[in-house]
Amino acid sequence: MPATAHERTAGDPAGGHAGAHTATGGAPRTATGEAPSSRVSRRRDRRKAEIMRVTLGILATNGYQGTSLEEVAERTDIAKATIYHYFTGKDDLVAAALDSLTTDVLDHLEQVGAGAVQAPAPEHLRILIREQLHVLNELYPEAGKLFSFPTSWPAVHSEAMKSMRRRHDAIFRAVVERGVAAGEFDCPDVDVALHCLHGILNHASVWVRASPDAEKLARSQEAVTAAALRIFTGR
Repeated sequence: MPATAHERTAGDPAGGHAGAHTATGGAPRTATGEAPSSRVSRRRDRRKAEIMRVTLGILATNGYQGTSLEEVAERTDIAKATIYHYFTGKDDLVAAALDSLTTDVLDHLEQVGAGAVQAPAPEHLRILIREQLHVLNELYPEAGKLFSFPTSWPAVHSEAMKSMRRRHDAIFRAVVERGVAAGEFDCPDVDVALHCLHGILNHASVWVRASPDAEKLARSQEAVTAAALRIFTGR
């Protein structure tokens, strides 16, 4: 038999238990006035971000074939089944992790580049090259390992990887083409020059390492920057 309104109010949360609503009839709040759902959402976002961060580290070290949900679960200290609350499977997790990394790296480079759009093209490119080295060696070392060199990716990810590389290339290409148009760069073939630039920066991510010796690291990065710029300026 259905409960009366009085019975639901007295003991059934769905019918208005005294602890389920505020005096004004709104959602329950914590002592700080925050809705519990907000805390749950933030906790979920933090757990999801941690799962993706760990996945990127494993991908960078072991490659796609060597990455497993079991290892992700072990390193994040959660049950494997918990991962499925956030991702449908390995490929969904890998795709989300790669997209997150790419977005962070490209947003960072675009923000830095935006501050130099009024500068001459050689200085603008110099700033981008320096920041790319900073990204690969210090901020996002996984990016260098995952995107710098050809590796075996299944078809489900290969087109996404190509798209990510094209988006990255476009940031540098826009500056180079501006410099060529303004006569600031001596660059008869932009495509070849950009391939050479990316090759220098990608290999530098292997041998230029973050070092406790800040002066040594700075000297190495400046030497790489100068060498890369000579591709476009000839000096």
